[in-house]
This record gives sequence, C-alpha cells and structure tokens, in this order.
Amino acid sequence: MLFTQRARSSPSEKVRSSDQRLHNPARALLVIGKPVLADVVRIALRHGPYVTRVASTGEEATAEVAEWSPHVVVLDMDIEGNETLQRFATATLGGGRLPVIALTRRGDLQSKLSAFEQGVDDILIVPFSPDELVARVVAVVRRTYRDAAAFSPVLRLGELEIDIMNRRVRAADEEIHLTSLEQSLLYLLAGNADRLLTRDEILDHLWGADYVAESNIVDRHIRNLRVKLQKGSSRPRYIVTVPGRGYRFQTHARDDKTS
Repeated sequence: MLFTQRARSSPSEKVRSSDQRLHNPARALLVIGKPVLADVVRIALRHGPYVTRVASTGEEATAEVAEWSPHVVVLDMDIEGNETLQRFATATLGGGRLPVIALTRRGDLQSKLSAFEQGVDDILIVPFSPDELVARVVAVVRRTYRDAAAFSPVLRLGELEIDIMNRRVRAADEEIHLTSLEQSLLYLLAGNADRLLTRDEILDHLWGADYVAESNIVDRHIRNLRVKLQKGSSRPRYIVTVPGRGYRFQTHARDDKTS
C-alpha cells in the first residue's frame, strides 16, 4: 500500500526529520473530516506562526504530506477511515520524523495506550479548550524541532481581540472577561463565522456527544456570552439567532433585527 511505501522511503523524501530545526511559519496539517472541528483547530492555531491545510481523508493526508511537507499533524482519530489514518500516523512516525497530535472522543486508558502505541506524540480529548490545544501543539513542536515556535496570546478576529491566556476579549474598545466555557464557545462560533451552527453541533463540540444536557443549556450559554459581547445593546451584534435552527456568528458587529 502507499503508506507502507512511504514508511520505507529514502531520506531524500520531503518529510521533515526530527533533528531539523523549525523555520517559521510552521506548516500544520489538520486531518479532520468535520469542517466545524477543523475550523476551531485552524483558528486556535492562529495564536502561533502556523499555516494550515485540511485533509478530510487518509488519501488526501498522504498527498499533502508528500507535496507540502508539514511540520506537525493534528489528526482526528474518530473520523471515517480511522483505520487508514492510524496506518498513516504509524508509517509517518516510523522514524520519529513528523509529530502527530491525536484528537479523540474516547478518553479511556486503553484507547489512549493504543494511540500511543501507534506512534502519536500527544492525545487531546474532544471536547477541549482552545488554550489546551495551543499549549499541546507548542510543546510537541518544541520537543521535535528544538525550537520554540512564537506564540501570540492575543488573536484578532474582525473587531474582536481575544486574549487566550487571560480569558479576556476586547469588543468595541470594551474589555470583557470570559469563563473558560465562554471562551471555548466564542472560538467555536468565531471559527465558523457566517456558518449556521445547530444547537446539537454546539452541544457536541463543547460538552461531548454523550453528555445528557438540560434542554436549554446551549441557549443559556449563548445568552450569557451575547450579553457580555453586546455591552448593553438590545440587538445582537455578533451572535445572530436563526429561529428554529441555531446560531450564526459575524465577526464584525452590526445591528440586526434577527433576535
């Protein structure tokens, strides 16, 4: 198979060796089949000097490794084609050449040990907070390339400035303090700006698919975040409700008659 051939390839292959130093910006390949999750990872990595590409299948990931030579891979172990992607991770890391951070919704010890045995460098349980993802990527990149990739705690999204370390946001020159959950919710919404997110999608990404939630838990946290972002405005400025369907985020504040 193609993966086996790449595992036996010569040192002239473009896959990075672990003894090479990192030259910014670092290239991060996101092997993630769900666009909502991929965009959350992509926007969180904007805290560092990362350029990202997304591959939704094992075949796409193999092609990207050969053509783009990424420095780090963030791999969703739970997507369709999981077995193929596991072989990809094993083959790529056979010589310790390309670090892989695995995302999984299975937090049991056996699943974690199995992933490590296959060669992944770190595991992050979904749902996760964006600051934890950033910290894991920084740590893996530093161990692999012996260089500390630059890190910027403040991320600018349109009119918003998000401080990931202090959980503060500036909106319309007003400072806003967020809880850890509110910050994760903001990343989920802002990372998927202008895309409709259903309540079930929000629930799945912030609490997990197995969480038995109150009927209004999503609406309640949306309301709390919206109140902080609006700073007294009676109309939604960033988070727009799509009646009967879910929510949509707009990075530039504007008055909207949709409630």
